[in-house]
Amino acid sequence: MSVEESHGPTPRRAKSLRTPLGKVRKFGPAGSGTSDFWQQRITGVAMTLLILPVVVVIMMLLGRNQAGAAQIIGSPLIALTLILFIISSAVHMKIGMQVVIEDYVQNEKLKLVTIMANNFFSIAVALAAIFAIFKLSSGV
Repeated sequence: MSVEESHGPTPRRAKSLRTPLGKVRKFGPAGSGTSDFWQQRITGVAMTLLILPVVVVIMMLLGRNQAGAAQIIGSPLIALTLILFIISSAVHMKIGMQVVIEDYVQNEKLKLVTIMANNFFSIAVALAAIFAIFKLSSGV
């Protein structure tokens, strides 16, 4: 009689070929892994590429009244450049503040509230800036 026959069937677990490090990858302290890291790097590169055109547009707007600003921002290329910069900046800001909150706020309830406030604030800032660009570019 074999050992399995005398003690009954034993459940066999499928052996994983993953190492312990492989099992915990992509699970940082926040459980979100490296996606925030890469999003922040990509938005940083996007802002770096867009900063020169944005500075040029701002310099073109200096000393102009609302009608002159509306004429410049009325260009679809300029409006699109400004909107892309705003979106990239807002996402970059949100992720940066979220990292600070996750690292330094110890109370879990307070951490949840501050992360939610951070998300709402970032969205509100981006929407307000995009609305202003749309309003100026439409000439209203």
